[in-house]
Amino acid sequence: MKKQFLDSGKIVGTHGIKGEVRIEPWADSPAFLCAFKTLYLDERGETAIRVKSRPHKNITLCKIEGVDTIEAAERLRGRIVYINRDDVRLDEGVHFVQDLIGSEVRDYDTDAFYGTLTDVLRTGANDVYEITRDGRQYLAPVIDEVVRAIDTENGVVRITPMKGIFDDAD
Repeated sequence: MKKQFLDSGKIVGTHGIKGEVRIEPWADSPAFLCAFKTLYLDERGETAIRVKSRPHKNITLCKIEGVDTIEAAERLRGRIVYINRDDVRLDEGVHFVQDLIGSEVRDYDTDAFYGTLTDVLRTGANDVYEITRDGRQYLAPVIDEVVRAIDTENGVVRITPMKGIFDDAD
């Protein structure tokens, strides 16, 4: 089941003396969080906060409505911020990592089970899926030739593995 509120960053410190916080974004870029006017401080969406944000290097600087001092901002350090899934429109073929983790990885042609997707690694050129089976980890590049279909509704990723991913072949 997909979570309605997705963890999207962590408040890692303050900025200035007027209550701004620094958020380490868990998204493609700091600018992603800047698109939101409302963030949440819990995974059920019960604690909504109104924000104005801007990207700064690899973090997001955020002014939270009602937080006007460095002391008030400091009390938020370490808190996770969440976004509401309904506030995001993803491009076709783009998925939240949280929706992929735990998916079964199966062969595109034969439906053979390769393992469970346990992590998505960011390498720069392309992402890499970490697939775990029987305590062993395998790495599959996220490229069109390998990842053929993603069904987040049913938790299945279908791949055509490259030679050597699941065996010791050269």
